[in-house]
Amino acid sequence: MSRPRPPPPLITYRPRPQSFNLFLHSTLLPLIIIFFSVNGVSGVEFDMGTLTLTTLKFLGDAHLTNSTMRLTKDLAVPNSGAGRVLYSKPVPFRKPEAPFPASFSTFFSFSVTNLNPSSIGGGLAFVITPDDESVGGAGGFLGLEADGGSSEFVAVEFDTLMDVEFKDVNGNHVGIDVNSMVSAQTADLGVSGIDLKSGDLINAWVVFDGKTRMLNVSVSYSNLKPKFPILSYELDLTRHLSDFVFVGFAGSTQGSTEIHSIEWWSFSSSFESNPDGSDSAPPPPPTANLVVPSANLANSTAPPPSSLPPADSQSSTKSSKPASSSCGNQLCKQSAGAVAGVVTAGAFCLALLAAVLICVYTKKVKRVKNTDSSLGSDIIKMPKVFTYKDLKAATKSFDSNRIIGHGAFGVVYRGVMPETGDIVAVKRCSHSSQGKNEFLSELSIIGSLRHRNLVRLQGWCHEKGEILLVYDLMPNGSLDKALFEARTPLPWHHRRRILMGVASALAYLHQECENQVIHRDIKTSNIMLDEGFRARLGDFGLARQVEHDKSPEATVAAGTMGYLAPEYLLTGRASEKTDVFSYGAVVLEVASGRRPIEKETIGVGKVGAGCNLVEWVWSLHRDNKLLTAADPKLGGEFDEAEMTKVLLVGLSCSHPDPSARPTMRAVVQMLAGEAEVPVIPKTRPSLTFSTSQLLLSLQDSVSDCNGVASPSSHSHSSEDSCYIVGDELV
Repeated sequence: MSRPRPPPPLITYRPRPQSFNLFLHSTLLPLIIIFFSVNGVSGVEFDMGTLTLTTLKFLGDAHLTNSTMRLTKDLAVPNSGAGRVLYSKPVPFRKPEAPFPASFSTFFSFSVTNLNPSSIGGGLAFVITPDDESVGGAGGFLGLEADGGSSEFVAVEFDTLMDVEFKDVNGNHVGIDVNSMVSAQTADLGVSGIDLKSGDLINAWVVFDGKTRMLNVSVSYSNLKPKFPILSYELDLTRHLSDFVFVGFAGSTQGSTEIHSIEWWSFSSSFESNPDGSDSAPPPPPTANLVVPSANLANSTAPPPSSLPPADSQSSTKSSKPASSSCGNQLCKQSAGAVAGVVTAGAFCLALLAAVLICVYTKKVKRVKNTDSSLGSDIIKMPKVFTYKDLKAATKSFDSNRIIGHGAFGVVYRGVMPETGDIVAVKRCSHSSQGKNEFLSELSIIGSLRHRNLVRLQGWCHEKGEILLVYDLMPNGSLDKALFEARTPLPWHHRRRILMGVASALAYLHQECENQVIHRDIKTSNIMLDEGFRARLGDFGLARQVEHDKSPEATVAAGTMGYLAPEYLLTGRASEKTDVFSYGAVVLEVASGRRPIEKETIGVGKVGAGCNLVEWVWSLHRDNKLLTAADPKLGGEFDEAEMTKVLLVGLSCSHPDPSARPTMRAVVQMLAGEAEVPVIPKTRPSLTFSTSQLLLSLQDSVSDCNGVASPSSHSHSSEDSCYIVGDELV
């Protein structure tokens, strides 16, 4: 008797269409790879550019304000409260087959400001904890330890009030806390010149080596990591932390109006020793704002819950391990079928997510096609595309009453977005061909830049023949208005922080970008001030990108007289050293409260008509009267040593010989007190060149006259040389 023929299959084979193959390889396969890599126990890495609102967990008083994480409430009346913000995904810290716990490295920038300087008390801490649900007590507990109870945590505290109960050394210290508010080790930050309550942006590095069990803490105003840590403590974290932990920050107030802000945060962990790769981490990356979940594919896949054990090839061989194993959950003890079910379900969810992403992407492409296609290749990296309708409504049809400034080849308007109510700055391009070219240059350059001291570009619009750029609005306007038009003088500590911020931004542009960016228009009117009077460099209309170590091409000199380097006027070659010269002019302007070139005599003892500020300050240096250059509006309320250092840094940057000027990274180190200011000659060297060569360079942008200019210490004759005093060159 023959066997019955089996029934026909319910699903017959059909060749997959090419589009499906493309979908499989380009979208689904990478997502599945991400799924398996995330669900395997490995290191974690993120920063403010990759974090989303869904990957942060805010507890207690913690909240988000203007892309800044605030740990405590913004109240004008004294308050006692606490808050925490945590990375919402558990970070693997131990796995059975690893001989050592995970190593980690974190960098963060924070500030402690105060609405009422006389009301102090509280602080903040970087915290590692297995608890992602509760907040510790206010006051001296810093949101770490429950008042009257016990908590599990390891933290690095930055305390602004001395608590005798917790054996604090003073009200300006850093400490390492292990399950207790009595620090295991502390250090006085005043020894390093750090004042937590200054309101300045402070940078901190916390590095743990799982192999050596050393926890190192470094603190600096500079974005360059100090050579030696301020705290170094041997600590066996495996005794205090579980397999999976949460990382983040906690803060509290103690009957005060302190505001604790986290401006930047990056974190990485690895089961290899020394995640940094060296003792000294590179300069911190630029600031980026928290993005929406759809903007980050990697963050759209969730990691395992805190109870999920390490999953690797050795798991099956350890199934007989007793229940006391560090695998503290039941999932790792189930059959292979259970694990397969989890993986299958995860893969299905990812496939569904991929379909949604494709749908969203298709709609976005259709929307972009409505704009001018000629800009597509130039603006592919831009954050967001705005509609002309929304920007017209935001500026009330570009009402002249909404004008807040004029940039290079454009007018800047104050706008209120109709849907969200967000306040923005909208820059409208002038309709000249040159204006459009400069706008495209600004768009292509600043769209790829991210730094906490650069004005952030939110997006752009190109419709109806208009080119519009949308920036964050800086509530305190420009630096030149704060110096010369404000009713009250800008305090010295704000000025010092502003100069450090601009120096940090220029160091990033010159040395940390993929291509070097030469700004070409550094001046006080292009330096904006945010709500905390922190500097944000803007207006990249004249900026140029060049490859590192490549000689700049000659162009027509552009910018504002008084800020332009002499060799730039002569050769038309803009370089990082011409930006350094412009920065030097800004430094002297900020310190003295006087413009680089004064057009008229403004009183006895003041700068005379047509006199150059650099020459005037240098003459005071020659006569050993350098402090006479300090802004009289400050009323002597400044540290004389700091003022002297700032003025000498300004003269160093303003040296006539480009090769004698420091790099911006060196300037950052000088201002932070991590490097000495070079010796400044008492007599200002002069740049000598013939009139005919200067005119030839200005008219024809001659590019082969590098050897024409040479610094000398002798005075030059007016018959053989010329000196230009003017205003704008464009």
